[in-house]
Amino acid sequence: MTAKKRNPSLSSELVHDLLNIMKKLRSKKGCPWDREQTHQSLKKYLIEECAEFLDAVDDNDDNGMKEEVGDVLLHVIFHCQIASERGAFDFHDVVHSLCNKLRRRHPHVFGDSRANSSKDVLKIWNDVKKTEGKNDNSSGVSGLRHFPALFRAEEIQKRASKVGFDWENENQILEKIKEELSELENALKTKSKPKIEDELGDLLFSIVNLARFLKGKSSEEILAKTTAKFQNRFKFIEEELRKKNKIPHKTNLNEMEKLWQKAKKREKKIG
Repeated sequence: MTAKKRNPSLSSELVHDLLNIMKKLRSKKGCPWDREQTHQSLKKYLIEECAEFLDAVDDNDDNGMKEEVGDVLLHVIFHCQIASERGAFDFHDVVHSLCNKLRRRHPHVFGDSRANSSKDVLKIWNDVKKTEGKNDNSSGVSGLRHFPALFRAEEIQKRASKVGFDWENENQILEKIKEELSELENALKTKSKPKIEDELGDLLFSIVNLARFLKGKSSEEILAKTTAKFQNRFKFIEEELRKKNKIPHKTNLNEMEKLWQKAKKREKKIG
């Protein structure tokens, strides 16, 4: 399926309409809730909308993607309007800056550079980024504070690896995991929550390291798949109990464990 051809002037009118709607919502005669929002208060909603868009992508739901990417765009417009009100920047500034960045970072398309593969493109992209006035004294592992924790851990590890700070093989990481597990066991004996949490974090970080080093799916994707597997098995338990007019919190663990094993065998047959 291909996108419908649009009249450029009509598209421009739609953008202006959207900007004017947001401006009206933020005005004194607009919406009380919209007027109260700030960059900070909207952060959680933007994360939610991005997550909902990704769900639609995973579901191959075109209508869902259209709606959810619209909600993400709403937040782009929202932040631009708030920034405009304090004289920082507006939507046009954002688009102008983005157009310049795209041309600048694609000299193989808009300039004289050549790129014969995606690897070449990534090198050009990163080389251009280095010339864009970033603080050369900043840490190579800074930022990414709002990434999901597993994604953030993996990305930080990748950045450290680029400068040679990495393991030589997966066996070294496995030994580290065993070491961290032993330290967690010792921490559990102390009953100290801060110490237990610290050692548990070290163990999780080491496991992420192994997933990254194996160069397969990301730890985020691996855990998401396992979580979905758990959800499907637990739903099976609920469905089987419902057939017997039972509910989980009034069912003993032994019965639920039998159904869990039944769900696992069912997966193998389907697979």
